[in-house]
Amino acid sequence: MDGTIDSTGRPVRIQDVARALGITKGTVSRALNGYSDISEVTRKRVRRKARSMGYVPLSHAQAIRTGRVRALGLVWRVDSHDGDRAFLSDFLDGVSRSASAEDWSLSVSTADSDESERDTIRRLIRERKADGFILPRTRVDDLRVHWLKAEKAPFVLYGRIRQGDGCSWFDFLGEQAMRSAVDRLVGLGHRRIAFVNGDIGFNYAVIREAGFRAGMAGAGLGTVEDMIIDGVMTPDAGARATEALLSRSSPPTAIVFAQDMAALGAYRAAESRGIRIGSDLSVIGYDGVPEGRFMSPPLSTYSVDSRLAGTRLATLLIRQIRGDAPECLRETMKANFVTGGSDGPPRTVARPHRALTASQVCQQGRRGRPTQATEEQL
Repeated sequence: MDGTIDSTGRPVRIQDVARALGITKGTVSRALNGYSDISEVTRKRVRRKARSMGYVPLSHAQAIRTGRVRALGLVWRVDSHDGDRAFLSDFLDGVSRSASAEDWSLSVSTADSDESERDTIRRLIRERKADGFILPRTRVDDLRVHWLKAEKAPFVLYGRIRQGDGCSWFDFLGEQAMRSAVDRLVGLGHRRIAFVNGDIGFNYAVIREAGFRAGMAGAGLGTVEDMIIDGVMTPDAGARATEALLSRSSPPTAIVFAQDMAALGAYRAAESRGIRIGSDLSVIGYDGVPEGRFMSPPLSTYSVDSRLAGTRLATLLIRQIRGDAPECLRETMKANFVTGGSDGPPRTVARPHRALTASQVCQQGRRGRPTQATEEQL
Protein backbone atom coordinates (compact mmCIF):
# COMPACT_ATOMS: atom_id res chain seq x y z
CA MET A 1 0.00 0.00 0.00
CA ASP A 2 2.94 2.31 0.59
CA GLY A 3 5.33 2.73 -2.30
CA THR A 4 7.85 5.51 -1.53
CA ILE A 5 11.04 5.37 0.51
CA ASP A 6 12.01 7.73 3.31
CA SER A 7 15.54 9.00 4.06
CA THR A 8 16.36 5.85 6.03
CA GLY A 9 15.44 3.56 3.16
CA ARG A 10 12.19 2.42 4.82
CA PRO A 11 8.92 2.81 2.86
CA VAL A 12 6.84 5.80 4.02
CA ARG A 13 3.65 4.36 5.45
CA ILE A 14 0.24 5.86 5.90
CA GLN A 15 0.65 5.58 9.68
CA ASP A 16 3.79 7.73 9.42
CA VAL A 17 1.73 10.53 7.92
CA ALA A 18 -0.94 10.05 10.59
CA ARG A 19 1.65 10.16 13.37
CA ALA A 20 3.21 13.34 11.96
CA LEU A 21 -0.18 15.05 11.91
CA GLY A 22 -1.42 13.66 15.21
CA ILE A 23 -4.55 12.13 13.67
CA THR A 24 -5.74 8.59 13.05
CA LYS A 25 -4.62 6.39 10.17
CA GLY A 26 -8.26 6.07 9.07
CA THR A 27 -8.63 9.85 8.82
CA VAL A 28 -5.50 10.10 6.68
CA SER A 29 -6.71 7.32 4.42
CA ARG A 30 -10.15 8.84 3.97
CA ALA A 31 -8.67 12.29 3.39
CA LEU A 32 -6.32 10.99 0.69
CA ASN A 33 -9.19 9.17 -1.00
CA GLY A 34 -11.49 12.18 -0.98
CA TYR A 35 -14.29 10.90 1.23
CA SER A 36 -17.01 13.50 1.76
CA ASP A 37 -17.05 13.08 5.56
CA ILE A 38 -13.57 14.66 5.71
CA SER A 39 -13.48 18.45 5.54
CA GLU A 40 -11.69 20.22 2.70
CA VAL A 41 -9.32 21.83 5.23
CA THR A 42 -8.30 18.43 6.57
CA ARG A 43 -7.96 16.95 3.07
CA LYS A 44 -5.59 19.72 2.00
CA ARG A 45 -3.60 19.48 5.25
CA VAL A 46 -3.18 15.71 4.87
CA ARG A 47 -2.18 15.95 1.19
CA ARG A 48 0.41 18.63 1.90
CA LYS A 49 1.97 16.58 4.66
CA ALA A 50 1.90 13.38 2.57
CA ARG A 51 3.65 15.14 -0.31
CA SER A 52 6.26 16.72 1.95
CA MET A 53 7.04 13.29 3.42
CA GLY A 54 7.21 11.68 -0.02
CA TYR A 55 4.25 9.40 0.58
CA VAL A 56 2.45 8.14 -2.55
CA PRO A 57 0.14 5.11 -2.28
CA LEU A 58 0.69 2.35 -4.82
CA SER A 59 -2.04 2.68 -7.44
CA HIS A 60 -2.82 -1.03 -7.70
CA ALA A 61 -3.17 -1.41 -3.94
CA GLN A 62 -5.40 1.64 -3.77
CA ALA A 63 -7.52 0.34 -6.64
CA ILE A 64 -8.08 -2.94 -4.78
CA ARG A 65 -9.10 -1.10 -1.62
CA THR A 66 -11.30 1.65 -3.15
CA GLY A 67 -12.28 0.29 -6.54
CA ARG A 68 -10.73 3.37 -8.16
CA VAL A 69 -7.59 3.88 -10.20
CA ARG A 70 -7.69 7.67 -9.68
CA ALA A 71 -7.60 8.34 -13.42
CA LEU A 72 -9.82 10.47 -15.65
CA GLY A 73 -10.45 9.36 -19.23
CA LEU A 74 -10.74 11.53 -22.32
CA VAL A 75 -11.19 10.21 -25.86
CA TRP A 76 -10.42 12.85 -28.50
CA ARG A 77 -11.94 12.60 -31.97
CA VAL A 78 -9.13 13.22 -34.45
CA ASP A 79 -11.55 13.15 -37.39
CA SER A 80 -13.42 16.25 -36.19
CA HIS A 81 -12.89 19.64 -37.77
CA ASP A 82 -11.27 20.98 -34.61
CA GLY A 83 -9.03 17.99 -33.89
CA ASP A 84 -5.93 20.19 -33.99
CA ARG A 85 -7.43 23.33 -32.56
CA ALA A 86 -5.09 25.66 -30.69
CA PHE A 87 -7.28 25.44 -27.60
CA LEU A 88 -6.50 21.75 -27.14
CA SER A 89 -3.19 22.31 -25.35
CA ASP A 90 -4.76 24.80 -22.93
CA PHE A 91 -7.74 22.52 -22.37
CA LEU A 92 -5.61 19.47 -21.60
CA ASP A 93 -3.35 21.55 -19.39
CA GLY A 94 -6.36 22.64 -17.34
CA VAL A 95 -7.61 19.07 -16.97
CA SER A 96 -4.17 17.75 -16.04
CA ARG A 97 -3.46 20.47 -13.47
CA SER A 98 -6.81 20.01 -11.76
CA ALA A 99 -6.42 16.23 -11.70
CA SER A 100 -2.86 16.44 -10.38
CA ALA A 101 -3.96 18.74 -7.57
CA GLU A 102 -6.13 15.86 -6.34
CA ASP A 103 -3.40 13.26 -7.00
CA TRP A 104 -5.30 11.92 -10.00
CA SER A 105 -3.99 11.31 -13.52
CA LEU A 106 -5.40 11.81 -17.01
CA SER A 107 -5.63 9.04 -19.61
CA VAL A 108 -5.99 10.44 -23.15
CA SER A 109 -6.89 8.27 -26.15
CA THR A 110 -7.95 9.09 -29.70
CA ALA A 111 -10.65 7.79 -32.03
CA ASP A 112 -11.56 8.43 -35.65
CA SER A 113 -15.17 7.22 -35.74
CA ASP A 114 -18.19 6.59 -33.54
CA GLU A 115 -17.37 2.89 -33.48
CA SER A 116 -13.74 3.34 -32.46
CA GLU A 117 -14.74 5.91 -29.84
CA ARG A 118 -17.27 3.50 -28.33
CA ASP A 119 -14.77 0.64 -28.35
CA THR A 120 -12.06 2.80 -26.77
CA ILE A 121 -14.35 3.97 -23.97
CA ARG A 122 -15.45 0.41 -23.24
CA ARG A 123 -11.87 -0.84 -23.26
CA LEU A 124 -10.75 1.84 -20.80
CA ILE A 125 -13.61 0.87 -18.49
CA ARG A 126 -13.01 -2.87 -18.71
CA GLU A 127 -9.24 -2.54 -18.27
CA ARG A 128 -9.87 -0.21 -15.31
CA LYS A 129 -7.79 2.60 -16.80
CA ALA A 130 -10.30 5.35 -16.05
CA ASP A 131 -12.84 5.97 -13.27
CA GLY A 132 -14.85 8.43 -15.35
CA PHE A 133 -14.81 10.40 -18.58
CA ILE A 134 -14.74 13.98 -19.83
CA LEU A 135 -16.81 14.30 -23.01
CA PRO A 136 -15.79 17.32 -25.09
CA ARG A 137 -18.20 19.03 -27.47
CA THR A 138 -21.67 17.63 -26.88
CA ARG A 139 -23.84 16.48 -29.76
CA VAL A 140 -27.58 16.81 -30.32
CA ASP A 141 -27.90 13.03 -30.12
CA ASP A 142 -24.86 12.13 -28.08
CA LEU A 143 -24.19 8.41 -28.28
CA ARG A 144 -21.44 8.69 -25.67
CA VAL A 145 -24.04 9.56 -23.03
CA HIS A 146 -26.00 6.40 -23.86
CA TRP A 147 -22.86 4.23 -23.80
CA LEU A 148 -21.62 5.53 -20.45
CA LYS A 149 -25.02 5.33 -18.80
CA ALA A 150 -25.26 1.72 -19.92
CA GLU A 151 -21.82 1.07 -18.41
CA LYS A 152 -22.81 2.97 -15.23
CA ALA A 153 -19.61 5.01 -15.62
CA PRO A 154 -19.40 8.61 -14.36
CA PHE A 155 -18.96 11.34 -16.99
CA VAL A 156 -19.07 15.12 -17.36
CA LEU A 157 -19.96 17.02 -20.51
CA TYR A 158 -18.21 20.04 -22.00
CA GLY A 159 -21.46 21.57 -23.17
CA ARG A 160 -25.13 21.22 -22.30
CA ILE A 161 -27.70 18.80 -23.68
CA ARG A 162 -31.51 18.93 -23.67
CA GLN A 163 -32.03 15.47 -22.21
CA GLY A 164 -29.83 16.12 -19.20
CA ASP A 165 -31.09 13.56 -16.70
CA GLY A 166 -28.13 12.04 -14.89
CA CYS A 167 -25.69 14.46 -16.55
CA SER A 168 -23.24 17.04 -15.23
CA TRP A 169 -21.57 19.68 -17.36
CA PHE A 170 -19.54 22.83 -17.71
CA ASP A 171 -20.32 25.25 -20.53
CA PHE A 172 -19.90 28.81 -21.72
CA LEU A 173 -23.09 30.71 -22.53
CA GLY A 174 -22.72 30.85 -26.30
CA GLU A 175 -26.37 31.81 -26.80
CA GLN A 176 -25.88 34.83 -24.57
CA ALA A 177 -22.80 35.86 -26.57
CA MET A 178 -24.65 35.62 -29.89
CA ARG A 179 -27.52 37.70 -28.58
CA SER A 180 -25.05 40.24 -27.22
CA ALA A 181 -23.30 40.37 -30.61
CA VAL A 182 -26.59 41.21 -32.33
CA ASP A 183 -27.39 43.84 -29.72
CA ARG A 184 -23.97 45.41 -30.20
CA LEU A 185 -24.32 45.53 -33.99
CA VAL A 186 -27.86 46.92 -33.80
CA GLY A 187 -26.58 49.62 -31.47
CA LEU A 188 -23.96 50.53 -34.07
CA GLY A 189 -26.69 50.96 -36.67
CA HIS A 190 -26.75 47.61 -38.49
CA ARG A 191 -30.04 46.18 -39.72
CA ARG A 192 -28.97 43.52 -42.22
CA ILE A 193 -27.12 41.04 -40.01
CA ALA A 194 -26.18 37.53 -41.16
CA PHE A 195 -25.25 34.48 -39.11
CA VAL A 196 -22.69 31.83 -40.09
CA ASN A 197 -23.07 28.76 -37.92
CA GLY A 198 -21.11 25.56 -37.30
CA ASP A 199 -22.24 21.96 -37.56
CA ILE A 200 -25.85 21.78 -36.35
CA GLY A 201 -25.24 18.21 -35.24
CA PHE A 202 -23.49 19.72 -32.22
CA ASN A 203 -25.35 21.41 -29.39
CA TYR A 204 -23.18 24.51 -29.43
CA ALA A 205 -24.47 25.33 -32.95
CA VAL A 206 -28.12 24.86 -31.97
CA ILE A 207 -27.68 26.99 -28.87
CA ARG A 208 -25.78 29.79 -30.62
CA GLU A 209 -28.31 29.98 -33.46
CA ALA A 210 -31.11 30.24 -30.90
CA GLY A 211 -29.23 33.12 -29.28
CA PHE A 212 -28.80 34.89 -32.63
CA ARG A 213 -32.48 34.50 -33.47
CA ALA A 214 -33.48 35.76 -30.02
CA GLY A 215 -31.26 38.81 -30.50
CA MET A 216 -32.79 39.61 -33.88
CA ALA A 217 -36.30 39.13 -32.51
CA GLY A 218 -35.51 41.32 -29.52
CA ALA A 219 -34.34 44.09 -31.86
CA GLY A 220 -37.54 43.84 -33.88
CA LEU A 221 -35.65 42.79 -37.00
CA GLY A 222 -36.83 39.22 -37.40
CA THR A 223 -34.61 36.75 -39.24
CA VAL A 224 -34.14 36.37 -42.98
CA GLU A 225 -33.55 32.66 -43.46
CA ASP A 226 -31.21 33.03 -46.43
CA MET A 227 -28.95 35.13 -44.21
CA ILE A 228 -28.16 32.06 -42.08
CA ILE A 229 -25.62 29.50 -43.30
CA ASP A 230 -24.86 26.28 -41.40
CA GLY A 231 -22.00 23.79 -41.45
CA VAL A 232 -19.12 26.29 -41.62
CA MET A 233 -16.10 25.39 -39.45
CA THR A 234 -12.91 26.31 -41.35
CA PRO A 235 -11.41 29.47 -42.90
CA ASP A 236 -11.99 28.10 -46.41
CA ALA A 237 -15.64 27.39 -45.65
CA GLY A 238 -15.91 30.79 -43.96
CA ALA A 239 -14.61 32.50 -47.10
CA ARG A 240 -17.16 30.67 -49.25
CA ALA A 241 -20.02 31.52 -46.88
CA THR A 242 -19.02 35.19 -46.79
CA GLU A 243 -18.79 35.30 -50.59
CA ALA A 244 -22.27 33.80 -50.84
CA LEU A 245 -23.71 36.35 -48.42
CA LEU A 246 -22.05 39.30 -50.13
CA SER A 247 -23.47 38.11 -53.46
CA ARG A 248 -27.04 38.60 -52.21
CA SER A 249 -29.08 41.36 -53.85
CA SER A 250 -29.25 42.97 -50.38
CA PRO A 251 -26.02 41.82 -48.74
CA PRO A 252 -25.47 42.02 -45.00
CA THR A 253 -23.56 44.89 -43.47
CA ALA A 254 -22.51 42.65 -40.57
CA ILE A 255 -21.92 38.94 -40.03
CA VAL A 256 -21.89 37.07 -36.72
CA PHE A 257 -19.85 33.86 -36.81
CA ALA A 258 -20.42 30.99 -34.39
CA GLN A 259 -16.69 30.16 -34.62
CA ASP A 260 -13.57 32.26 -35.05
CA MET A 261 -11.94 29.83 -37.46
CA ALA A 262 -14.79 30.40 -39.91
CA ALA A 263 -14.68 34.16 -39.29
CA LEU A 264 -11.05 34.27 -40.42
CA GLY A 265 -12.22 33.31 -43.89
CA ALA A 266 -14.36 36.46 -44.10
CA TYR A 267 -11.19 38.54 -44.39
CA ARG A 268 -10.13 36.69 -47.53
CA ALA A 269 -13.56 37.02 -49.15
CA ALA A 270 -13.77 40.70 -48.29
CA GLU A 271 -10.29 41.42 -49.66
CA SER A 272 -11.14 39.76 -52.97
CA ARG A 273 -14.01 42.25 -53.33
CA GLY A 274 -12.07 45.29 -52.16
CA ILE A 275 -14.19 45.43 -48.98
CA ARG A 276 -12.63 46.56 -45.73
CA ILE A 277 -13.46 44.61 -42.60
CA GLY A 278 -14.54 46.92 -39.79
CA SER A 279 -15.68 49.78 -42.01
CA ASP A 280 -17.45 48.25 -45.05
CA LEU A 281 -18.34 44.97 -43.34
CA SER A 282 -18.52 44.22 -39.62
CA VAL A 283 -17.52 40.78 -38.35
CA ILE A 284 -17.85 39.32 -34.85
CA GLY A 285 -16.65 35.82 -33.94
CA TYR A 286 -16.68 33.43 -31.02
CA ASP A 287 -13.91 31.40 -29.35
CA GLY A 288 -11.00 33.84 -29.01
CA VAL A 289 -8.48 31.84 -31.06
CA PRO A 290 -4.97 33.37 -31.16
CA GLU A 291 -5.05 33.76 -34.95
CA GLY A 292 -7.77 36.39 -34.65
CA ARG A 293 -5.41 38.82 -32.92
CA PHE A 294 -3.08 38.83 -35.93
CA MET A 295 -5.71 39.75 -38.52
CA SER A 296 -5.95 43.32 -39.83
CA PRO A 297 -7.94 44.65 -38.10
CA PRO A 298 -7.89 42.15 -35.22
CA LEU A 299 -11.04 40.08 -34.91
CA SER A 300 -13.67 41.19 -32.41
CA THR A 301 -14.73 38.03 -30.63
CA TYR A 302 -16.25 36.43 -27.58
CA SER A 303 -13.32 34.70 -25.92
CA VAL A 304 -13.55 31.56 -23.77
CA ASP A 305 -10.96 30.29 -21.30
CA SER A 306 -10.17 26.73 -22.42
CA ARG A 307 -7.75 26.13 -19.55
CA LEU A 308 -10.43 27.10 -17.04
CA ALA A 309 -12.91 24.81 -18.79
CA GLY A 310 -10.51 21.88 -18.42
CA THR A 311 -9.95 22.70 -14.76
CA ARG A 312 -13.63 22.86 -13.93
CA LEU A 313 -14.51 19.69 -15.88
CA ALA A 314 -11.87 17.66 -14.04
CA THR A 315 -13.03 19.02 -10.68
CA LEU A 316 -16.68 18.24 -11.40
CA LEU A 317 -15.89 14.73 -12.61
CA ILE A 318 -13.83 13.87 -9.55
CA ARG A 319 -16.63 15.13 -7.32
CA GLN A 320 -19.11 12.94 -9.20
CA ILE A 321 -16.85 9.89 -8.92
CA ARG A 322 -16.68 10.52 -5.18
CA GLY A 323 -20.45 10.43 -4.92
CA ASP A 324 -21.94 13.87 -5.69
CA ALA A 325 -25.15 13.75 -7.75
CA PRO A 326 -24.56 14.65 -11.43
CA GLU A 327 -27.51 17.06 -11.50
CA CYS A 328 -25.82 19.09 -8.74
CA LEU A 329 -22.64 19.46 -10.79
CA ARG A 330 -23.59 21.93 -13.51
CA GLU A 331 -21.75 25.17 -14.16
CA THR A 332 -21.99 27.84 -16.86
CA MET A 333 -19.96 30.97 -17.47
CA LYS A 334 -20.17 34.01 -19.73
CA ALA A 335 -17.80 34.40 -22.67
CA ASN A 336 -15.70 37.58 -22.53
CA PHE A 337 -16.05 40.08 -25.39
CA VAL A 338 -12.73 41.28 -26.79
CA THR A 339 -12.84 44.34 -29.05
CA GLY A 340 -10.58 43.89 -32.04
CA GLY A 341 -11.67 46.49 -34.58
CA SER A 342 -13.51 44.20 -37.00
CA ASP A 343 -16.90 45.70 -36.10
CA GLY A 344 -18.16 49.26 -36.46
CA PRO A 345 -21.06 51.33 -37.86
CA PRO A 346 -22.23 50.43 -41.37
CA ARG A 347 -21.01 52.72 -44.12
CA THR A 348 -24.59 53.63 -45.06
CA VAL A 349 -25.41 54.79 -41.52
CA ALA A 350 -23.87 57.88 -39.97
CA ARG A 351 -21.92 57.16 -36.82
CA PRO A 352 -24.30 57.92 -33.93
CA HIS A 353 -23.18 60.17 -31.12
CA ARG A 354 -24.43 57.48 -28.77
CA ALA A 355 -24.95 53.87 -29.82
CA LEU A 356 -28.57 52.74 -29.94
CA THR A 357 -29.59 49.78 -27.85
CA ALA A 358 -31.84 47.03 -29.12
CA SER A 359 -34.74 48.33 -27.01
CA GLN A 360 -34.37 51.81 -28.52
CA VAL A 361 -34.52 50.33 -31.98
CA CYS A 362 -37.75 48.56 -31.01
CA GLN A 363 -39.25 51.87 -29.88
CA GLN A 364 -38.45 53.44 -33.25
CA GLY A 365 -40.63 50.86 -34.98
CA ARG A 366 -40.43 47.17 -35.72
CA ARG A 367 -39.62 45.96 -39.22
CA GLY A 368 -40.86 42.51 -40.12
CA ARG A 369 -42.30 39.80 -37.92
CA PRO A 370 -39.74 38.70 -35.31
CA THR A 371 -38.68 35.08 -35.18
CA GLN A 372 -39.09 33.75 -31.65
CA ALA A 373 -36.54 31.59 -29.84
CA THR A 374 -38.08 29.52 -27.09
CA GLU A 375 -36.67 29.16 -23.61
CA GLU A 376 -36.16 25.44 -24.31
CA GLN A 377 -33.90 26.26 -27.28
CA LEU A 378 -31.75 28.40 -25.02
